[in-house]
Amino acid sequence: MTKKPNNKAPFSQSSSYSDWRSATYAAQRERLVKFNSISFREQPEIVTPENGGAVDYHKDLGYPGEYPFTRGIQPTMYRGRLWTMRQFAGFGTPEDTNQRFKYLLDHGQTGLSTAFDMPSLMGYDPDHPRSLGEVGREGVSVATLDDMDALFDGIALDQVTTSMTINCTATAAFAFYFALAKRRGIGFNQIGGTIQNDMLKEFIAQKEWISPPTPSVKLVCDVIQFCANEAPKFNPVSISGYHIREAGATAVQELAFTIADGLAYVDHCIGRGMQIDDFAPRLSFFFDIHNDFFEEIAKLRAARRLWARLMRERYGAKTDASCKLRTHAQTAGVSLTAQQPVNNVVRVAMQALAAVLGGVQSLHTNSMDETLSLPTEDSVRVALRTQQIIAEESGVTNVVDPLGGSYLVERLTNEIEEEALRYIKQIDAMGGMLHAVELGFPQREISEAAYQFQLELDAGKQTVVGVNKYPEGGEQEIPTLKIEHAVETRQIEKIRQFKLNRDTVAHAGALKDIEQTCREDRNVVPVLIDAVAVGVTLGEVSDIYRKVFGVYTDPGML
Repeated sequence: MTKKPNNKAPFSQSSSYSDWRSATYAAQRERLVKFNSISFREQPEIVTPENGGAVDYHKDLGYPGEYPFTRGIQPTMYRGRLWTMRQFAGFGTPEDTNQRFKYLLDHGQTGLSTAFDMPSLMGYDPDHPRSLGEVGREGVSVATLDDMDALFDGIALDQVTTSMTINCTATAAFAFYFALAKRRGIGFNQIGGTIQNDMLKEFIAQKEWISPPTPSVKLVCDVIQFCANEAPKFNPVSISGYHIREAGATAVQELAFTIADGLAYVDHCIGRGMQIDDFAPRLSFFFDIHNDFFEEIAKLRAARRLWARLMRERYGAKTDASCKLRTHAQTAGVSLTAQQPVNNVVRVAMQALAAVLGGVQSLHTNSMDETLSLPTEDSVRVALRTQQIIAEESGVTNVVDPLGGSYLVERLTNEIEEEALRYIKQIDAMGGMLHAVELGFPQREISEAAYQFQLELDAGKQTVVGVNKYPEGGEQEIPTLKIEHAVETRQIEKIRQFKLNRDTVAHAGALKDIEQTCREDRNVVPVLIDAVAVGVTLGEVSDIYRKVFGVYTDPGML
């Protein structure tokens, strides 16, 4: 047979992005009027070097482990060491949570993370009237050094790193932990871990406080100063965007306000006469990982580059360690749904993959039942296995920063960094984050973003599968964890006996020392470590803060 001649036109090849867009791309329809990210960022149909994808490699990216750390803070990243798998856990009595800690370690978890109950977070002992109904309910009840001892019974404090999510009472929890190390004969310089201790984000988003912003920041920096001098392996603060994002912020707002909070702590420490390179290496961060896959990856890359540049250019940091943004991340609790809860496993897997591709050092993956209760053993095991499958099966850990050089990711990284920097300059003009918080600026910005998202969700412009699209009706029941009321009764009786049996003279002297230290504006941490060792409780420390520093009331400026 004779082959027929090919009469078709030659293969098309546009000479530029604009030609391709106006001719080839425009020849087909799009299925939506607009393509936006979850943070309302309009998405381009494609990114090329001509429309934002170009980078100055050495200025903007560099190599992993080198300034400005866009591609990661370690040269080998996950080829050298996987991230720490750190599931947030806490409920009931210290003994209950101790068993959960051991369960997680037995199943391959590599770090611990402590969730405290509401009385512990707000500065009340279990026997206080305001604690009624909340003891051990949303986290573990810890009010004394003995409670902390039971929480870590059989766990070597110098062999595992522990994170503690606690803020206005962070100094008390920190004192318990270090007094426990002392009781067990472990040097402070051997203790690794992190305490959240980020009060600015409390005033911005989470709303758990005792005293006003200024003395609260002073207490945060007391811990930073103590660790710089005494505990070089411990992270004294986890500057947290997580709660800011969960309150409704966009990705840019989360990044900008978190970095601005960090700058406020740096300014306070320098105001005390501390040198930037003495404390900046131990500042750590905590970001939320939401649903928009590429935006979240770019946010983490932008965070590292922005922080590195600020440390070097604004504060004159002289070491790489001072410029490295080290971060924990948690998948977005706010993205979980009570409807069709098994879908949450998929959401968490996608978010966890974004966190890993973004280069985090530590990760918590939410359990599918967390909109319904604290997680069961089965659901938390699936959440942990999600991280392990990404680490061991997906192959994404074989190459450092595998998305580096992606036109889209680099454009997003540039945009997010620039937009966050604009917010930081606005905050600078207000006199810094402390004053911006007092003016209600970040609170209003977040509130407006949350409102806009809800409007878009209600209008169907944003989709939540199983909620406003593909609903099934009826409730899908899954097993949930029940916290028995007897937990509260046991903790109340335990602390009553604890208070009856302590040395009343030593206890009274310790309370007096704490109050005097607060009034004289000295670092309270060394005094607290001694005080909790003679029986001072978390609630009693908090009462002194209320007495000396006052009680903060939300001005309601939204």
